Amino acid sequence: MATTTDPSPDVEESLVAEKIEHAEAPAAAEPRGPLPVRTIALGTAGSLMILISAFGAAGILVSDPVLGHGPLSWIRYGHGRMLATIVLYLGFALVVWAWIRLGRHLLAGRVGSRPVLIAAACWMGPLLISPPVFTRDVFSYLAQGALPLYGQDPYAVGPIVLGLQELVQNVHPFWQTTPAPYGPLFILMAKGIAAVAGTNMILGVILMRLALLIGLGLLLWALPGLVRHLGGNLPTTLWLAIAGPMTVVHLVGGPHNDLLMVGFLAAGTLCVLERKHVLGILLVTLGAAVKATAAIALPFLVWVWAGHLNSTFWKNFTRACAASVAIFVGAFAATTWLAGVNLGWFKALQAPAMIVNWLSIPTAAGEIVHTVVNVVIDANKSWFVNTARAIGGLLFFAIAIRQWWLSRHGGSDAVRRMAFVLFAVAVLSPATLPWYLTWGFVIAAALPWQRRQLAILASAAVFLVLTYSPAGEDLLYNWPFIAGAIAVSVLAGISLLRNDPLGLFGERQELVTLPAKV
Repeated sequence: MATTTDPSPDVEESLVAEKIEHAEAPAAAEPRGPLPVRTIALGTAGSLMILISAFGAAGILVSDPVLGHGPLSWIRYGHGRMLATIVLYLGFALVVWAWIRLGRHLLAGRVGSRPVLIAAACWMGPLLISPPVFTRDVFSYLAQGALPLYGQDPYAVGPIVLGLQELVQNVHPFWQTTPAPYGPLFILMAKGIAAVAGTNMILGVILMRLALLIGLGLLLWALPGLVRHLGGNLPTTLWLAIAGPMTVVHLVGGPHNDLLMVGFLAAGTLCVLERKHVLGILLVTLGAAVKATAAIALPFLVWVWAGHLNSTFWKNFTRACAASVAIFVGAFAATTWLAGVNLGWFKALQAPAMIVNWLSIPTAAGEIVHTVVNVVIDANKSWFVNTARAIGGLLFFAIAIRQWWLSRHGGSDAVRRMAFVLFAVAVLSPATLPWYLTWGFVIAAALPWQRRQLAILASAAVFLVLTYSPAGEDLLYNWPFIAGAIAVSVLAGISLLRNDPLGLFGERQELVTLPAKV
């Protein structure tokens, strides 16, 4: 992404790339340059454009009490919606441009953690009151929370049984008849929000976002400690995990309940590393009571706990494992009882498997093989996809078991391997949605990263947002669009390493450049 306010290539080459800050590094070692006001303002302008255009192009209400009728209703239909969609993508481009610029400031040693957090807050702020962007999942959350209010089991029936048009009509058709695949803690939260908001979907969306910000708060609390243990660089970690488009646009702008889950996961992981074992296992259990994926972290954290004990290897493991199981069972039973639901959740977990897209590696493999075979004979696609998914499941279990055993010495190595397994489950599951990649990423962000690795992560983050339309529809099989999305994403990654790679701004360079402070 080119910019008129970026560092000159000559100056950037002379600066020390990224300084890896370990636990003993003092907080004063962070760079203290001037606040990158123009970069922050650029992203804020983009976020405001997303907010305004979202009323026509994003996950809007079927019957909008504000814009459904009147002089502004044109933005919801026809050419008005097309214009709103263009503006929304332009706004997203500005957010990405600002994020990449901020990353260059960071790599050149001109900014520390504080400017990154200020930028993230400014970019998230407008989206707190926006219609859902790039998804409609929040309407499902609200409807699933309403089910127990009307005496229905959210793990047995879908929102369609409510008969409340204001709630059901806004839920994506896939989820209208599908039971909730979320844990009892999230059902309890959604139930409380639905009780307050009633059929006021606008209020419900805002309240859900605010409730999910608990996860963001937990992340902000946990990331500095995780950086100390995993050897990363705090400004880089915050740039990746907090200010990045996956968090700003997907997790907050969506919103997605993965934000709450990863917050509990990160906080719990830090607590176990800091020898607050009971609290750590409890927090991760609460994350699993939001989405089941967090439970994958628990066996790895058992090794961390065991490594802190002073007995023989197997006695340490047995004590840590028994205590962790007791905490998990007790906490999970309590949340299930408070939510007033049963264990039907485990059967409902099969629901996402009905989603078919090539972000899932096994699903993609099955589709590719089917396409090749189908040239010769007319073959049933589902057989190839289901077979590949079964193989993918076996591969995941082999990876998970091996990584778990290699983690037996505990410490930060177990956490690194845990992050890898969380990534593996996201891409090897029968269904993969873009925000699933945040499960392991929020932990991995605290690891040390090289410049080229950061460029790859930046490209991936931009692409994963663009895989869905602003209204929440899958675009993964719109090949011309995907080709454009890949090109834009690659450009974003290259722009992190090279100022103005397209040569759009000639010799105009950064006006003020400060050396890194160590």
